[in-house]
Amino acid sequence: MNIDHIVKNITPEVFERLQYGASTGKWPDGTPLSEEQKQQTVQLVMLYQAKVSQSNEQFTIGANGEMVQKSKAQLQKEFASEKEIARFSENDL
Repeated sequence: MNIDHIVKNITPEVFERLQYGASTGKWPDGTPLSEEQKQQTVQLVMLYQAKVSQSNEQFTIGANGEMVQKSKAQLQKEFASEKEIARFSENDL
């Protein structure tokens, strides 16, 4: 089975579990990951971020395998648009 096929079929719930394991070294139930599992989990998280998710994280891995770092202005714009309902200028009021 192709790794791209596997990555594209990871559900958001499974991705959250993988991300938790990669960041803490254990599964959500507390079971520690072996060294091999840690390496594989980190790789899967990076591949998922690069190929599937449109992450609003500051540091991600792009589809070409390069690290992507968003600027402060890019992050502010992304976060503002997520929470924004409407925007008015002073003259509109």
